[in-house]
Amino acid sequence: MKKYLVIGNPITHSLSPKLHNHWIKENNIDAVYDKKQLNESDIEGVVDDIRNGKIDGANVTVPFKKSIIPFLDQLTPVAKETQSVNTVFKKNNKVFGDNTDVEGFRCALKHINYNAKNKKIFILGAGGVVTSIIKALKRIGVSEIILSNRTKKKADVIKEIYPDLKIVEWGETPDFDMIINATSLGLKKTDEIKLNYKKLGPHKLFYDIIYNPAETNFLIEAKKFGNQVENGRMMFIYQAQLSFKIWHNILPKINQNLLIND
Repeated sequence: MKKYLVIGNPITHSLSPKLHNHWIKENNIDAVYDKKQLNESDIEGVVDDIRNGKIDGANVTVPFKKSIIPFLDQLTPVAKETQSVNTVFKKNNKVFGDNTDVEGFRCALKHINYNAKNKKIFILGAGGVVTSIIKALKRIGVSEIILSNRTKKKADVIKEIYPDLKIVEWGETPDFDMIINATSLGLKKTDEIKLNYKKLGPHKLFYDIIYNPAETNFLIEAKKFGNQVENGRMMFIYQAQLSFKIWHNILPKINQNLLIND
């Protein structure tokens, strides 16, 4: 039986095992998918387990998308550009890091028929998924990407990869068409992002990368003032679909009700 897992910290919120095990069963694959909470010091051991065949593949989530890179043998071009890995697999005795978040995010916007071309995008956060979002937005052809992070130093690191990025101070709110919460603020029910929602709306798209809980305070407040809101469920499903294809060479079916009640 093949073994796969998702690694991160925290990891309890992850619905990856539920989704992947559903597809594994649906496609009659002899495999199991689990989740494991790790510390930074445990990452090398997981990569070694993949190299030695104890584990057949892994998904990587917060906060290890970048810190796993030094332990891998090779990166795909998109993982190398974004310096972000969410999928690990073994090929020709080498452990590869890939990035399916870029295409996952692009497909998620397409799914809701949102055309981001020539739009102004404001991103909150500078974690491992942000470079993937920026890459996807650049592929679409947005007019401007503005970034704000609680720690400005982390935002500056992303600007080194994408120099045309505009950085603003945390708490400053520029004009935008779409705002993306790519922070972890929202995983807890008490988490709040301090924005003047009344002043910002209506008719903008508020997008939250978080999918569990399905409605964060960020989305609840935005909806009150007549904005379109979307959580990260479809991005999560699309990136998972592409990871599944990398490991099993099968593109699993996406049922619109997948994870809808979780």
